[in-house]
Amino acid sequence: MRLVPLGDKVVLKQLMSEETTKSGIVLPGQAKEKPQQAEVIAVGPGGIVDGKEVQMQVKVGDKVIYSKYSGTEVKLDDEEFIIVKQNDIVAVVED
Repeated sequence: MRLVPLGDKVVLKQLMSEETTKSGIVLPGQAKEKPQQAEVIAVGPGGIVDGKEVQMQVKVGDKVIYSKYSGTEVKLDDEEFIIVKQNDIVAVVED
C-alpha cells in the first residue's frame, strides 16, 4: 500500500531523533520530544485549493521542518506518517 496525497497535502516520514544529548546525557522516552524534521515521501498535485492556485514547492526526498502541532498522523504497514498541508512546512533543509 502507498499513500497518495490530494490537493496541497504532503506525506512526511519523521526523522529519528537522537537518544542522547550532545553532552552524552541519555534521555528517557518521556523526556524526548518528537522531532519537527521529516523527509517528504509523497506530494499532492497542487492545483486550485480553497479558490487559490497552489504550486507545490517541495518534492519527494526533501528534508523539511514543519509546524509543531500540524498534520494528521497515520499508521500504514507498521510505519508512521504525517500528512500536512504544504503551508504547514516552514523550511526545506539543504546540505
